[in-house]
Amino acid sequence: MPIFRIHHVTKYEYDRPVKESMNEIKIFPYPCPEQETLSHETAISGQPDVQYFKDYWGNKAGVFSLMAPHKEMVIESRLVLRTTSSSQIQFNFHAGFDELKQDMKGKLQLLELSTPENIQSQPEIDKIVQHFYEPGKSVAQVTEQCCEYIFKYFKYIKGITDIESTVDEILAHRSGVCQDFAHVMLQVLRTLGIPSRYVSGYICPNKSGMRGEGATHAWVEAWMPGYGWAGIDPTNNVWTTNSHIKLAVGRSFKDCTPVKGTFKGPSKQRLSIHVSVGYEDGHVFEEVNNVKMHVSPSDSKEEIFVDESFGQQQQQQQQQ
Repeated sequence: MPIFRIHHVTKYEYDRPVKESMNEIKIFPYPCPEQETLSHETAISGQPDVQYFKDYWGNKAGVFSLMAPHKEMVIESRLVLRTTSSSQIQFNFHAGFDELKQDMKGKLQLLELSTPENIQSQPEIDKIVQHFYEPGKSVAQVTEQCCEYIFKYFKYIKGITDIESTVDEILAHRSGVCQDFAHVMLQVLRTLGIPSRYVSGYICPNKSGMRGEGATHAWVEAWMPGYGWAGIDPTNNVWTTNSHIKLAVGRSFKDCTPVKGTFKGPSKQRLSIHVSVGYEDGHVFEEVNNVKMHVSPSDSKEEIFVDESFGQQQQQQQQQ
């Protein structure tokens, strides 16, 4: 049962003072049997009062405001956590779709999470399904082979997408990062009627080495009949292990955004993220990222110019 020490700093910088900044954070460990929080401290510029609540998906969230003019906002999280999940698959790998239908009866959230988005490229999703789905296969087999398909046929390339990229755009590129692979996999699984949800978190150092280690990460959880949620990582083509730490879950990235909010003032903003993951043997993985944010064609790649009196700030899943 490894113990990880995670230091996560989110820093927004503005080229002129902004005010009335209203923000929501989801940087708290998700409550589940697979992980145990040993300590967690947060610090925010200006020491605002934070109001905590549990959202629709069961995530712990906090909201706060910075009313006074400021040119910088820093949100810092220091987490010590023990993962307790087994390296062995705990669910019935052979349970089928009939058992899944029984599990879903009367469960509105599972029904919601089994409904695909309405996208223009749905015929492309249907073609992907045909590569591995056959009647009689178990839910776990289909989920695993969907993961393998995305890992094999989608290229891992940073910088080609951003937080606003749609499944249609990702399919056109056939490339992206963990967030994009998760969104494609969700669309495929939901097309097959498998309840599935987006997961935001960290992937910690592992002897075998994985894409995204030492950074924020994203993967998928699919509902296994008779068991419940099982995590699977299409970026690395593995069922999740005790190296995956879960922060938030939801229908998509928008439900799990670590930091999002608005501010008042016509300012350009720059977002940088520092993540340090310390393993119990003393090794430390660090990364500092200037996160690419969604911009209009006239803007630079890492900044947003706000023409109106209100700006928006949002954090993308970063990658190693």
